[in-house]
Amino acid sequence: MLAAAAGDTLAYHRFLKAVTPYLRSIARRRCDQFGAPSSEVEDVVQEVLLAIHLKRGTWDTSRPIGPWLSAIVRNKLVDCLRRRGRQVSVPIEDVMETLEATREEDAGDLVDVDRLVENLRDPQREIVRSISIGGAGIRETAERLQMTEGAVRVALHRALKVLADLYRSDRRANG
Repeated sequence: MLAAAAGDTLAYHRFLKAVTPYLRSIARRRCDQFGAPSSEVEDVVQEVLLAIHLKRGTWDTSRPIGPWLSAIVRNKLVDCLRRRGRQVSVPIEDVMETLEATREEDAGDLVDVDRLVENLRDPQREIVRSISIGGAGIRETAERLQMTEGAVRVALHRALKVLADLYRSDRRANG
């Protein structure tokens, strides 16, 4: 970072690449410490890297960089927690018995879902099956369908809107 502060761009890139695993481990430890979900770690790391880039001129080169980086990680995690607000997380094991209790009409609902999803065009149909029914993530679905994550999000949003309209019209017709 000293060479980067002196204007060496290549050294700056090497520094960022080398420090990222360190930042990730600090962020993971802080998330555990503050009760934040581990899914927040990568978001915090990205925000820290951006803050380092924007604030690198504020680092006092006569002082160690570790505490400066730790403070940025802590501050970005606090920002993240504030934005997220209070959210209660309940382990699935605690509610499993409740989830296992099914009603008879649930089987009919599944048939309705399959029938409604069939009305979607590809790739929307495949995206809904993958994410909403199969539980896959955006990234995983995007990679499998060779699409960008943004395109998958847009297609999912549009597909769910179409499904909601189809469901409403189906209920009115069978109502």
